[in-house]
Amino acid sequence: MTTFDLNFAADHFTLFGLAQAQALDQESLDNSFRAIQSRVHPDKHAHASEADQRLAMQWATRINEAYQTLKSPGRRGRYLLQLLGHDPQIESNTAMPAEFLINQMELREAVEDARSAANEDALDVVRVRLLNEIKADYERLASLIDVDRDLDTAANLVRQLMFQEKLLNEIDDALEAVTA
Repeated sequence: MTTFDLNFAADHFTLFGLAQAQALDQESLDNSFRAIQSRVHPDKHAHASEADQRLAMQWATRINEAYQTLKSPGRRGRYLLQLLGHDPQIESNTAMPAEFLINQMELREAVEDARSAANEDALDVVRVRLLNEIKADYERLASLIDVDRDLDTAANLVRQLMFQEKLLNEIDDALEAVTA
């Protein structure tokens, strides 16, 4: 097997030798990533021709992009829906269930209140609550895509997860600000 014998046009799952599924073994993904990255990393090709150096850089970028997409359940879900020919309408469909939106507003208010009060404990409580919701939604997403093949509902859930993941980042930023 030569260094660049991979198919540059392969989908992310195929690139890493994984089945196209929302539920995946993170350790298998990590191991495959490290194995491929060790073959294509630009440092390994520092003494190669300029063409091979450029190719190594392109491969390293491709591998990193694919890995970042697959390691994140939300991004993986969005990507997988697209592979399955189902547009999750991220930019065009902003409709969300009222209950979800109310929950998001309550969480955002709790984060803002805790941040204003520099209350690390309150931020931690909201963070744990949100992490539990996200974890349950990741499991539901895997079932919707891999078992039920309910791609419409999965697309709705992917859009919701984008909101939740953004809020999680905001909580982490608030925690960093409070503990700094």
